[in-house]
Amino acid sequence: MVSAYEYNYIFKVIVVGDMGTGKSALLRCFLEKDFRETAHTIGVEFGAKVVAHAGERIKLQIWDTAGQERFRSVTRSYYRGTAGVLLVYDIARRVTFDRLDQWLADIRKLTHPCTTTLLVGAKRDCDDDGGREVSYEEGATFARDHGLLFIETSAKTGDGVETGFMDLTTAIYDRARVGDLDPSAVESGVQRKGPTAVAAELGLTAPGALGAVNLGYPALSSVDGRGPPAADWRSRCGC
Repeated sequence: MVSAYEYNYIFKVIVVGDMGTGKSALLRCFLEKDFRETAHTIGVEFGAKVVAHAGERIKLQIWDTAGQERFRSVTRSYYRGTAGVLLVYDIARRVTFDRLDQWLADIRKLTHPCTTTLLVGAKRDCDDDGGREVSYEEGATFARDHGLLFIETSAKTGDGVETGFMDLTTAIYDRARVGDLDPSAVESGVQRKGPTAVAAELGLTAPGALGAVNLGYPALSSVDGRGPPAADWRSRCGC
């Protein structure tokens, strides 16, 4: 099990989409391996989880946003400084799929040019009841046409949930590794978390007094520890 304090990176992720698409259930399934019906999100809710990828420990800071129009002015402020987005629709409600263009317009306008978006067709278990209104092929085509990742999930069964979050994590990590997302730039949504900062968070030592505690972190000179510091994303990003 990965400790909640032992991590090398922080990735900011937001979950967006129409009300009732299962965004909160999706997040709860990922964080707690649990499913239960929840009330509609009011404003924004937060969750975090440390995952392992490519020998690194990555803390996902995940902001679950309300889908109601009356909260849009509030939730839009959370788009900035985001490395990854889960754009969620309900496969059993075509209207939520038809409004994806509106959500994607906000994502394109308000996030970093190299932010990764995963399109999520939620409630895949509805397919067993004959309730599907949006085919898998329609979702995959929309994602391909707009340069998005794509997966269908079920928070009720857990199917595809872990895979979706890890696919997004992998894509963000790869973009940080090649310099498209610069951990030193706040707007990238990626943050390098060194041992000094972790020690301070734990209250074991003050920042700058690294010798007071050894948390076993490797000394990395770049985003992947194998080369010079990554170039500024403004000159590198071809997204």
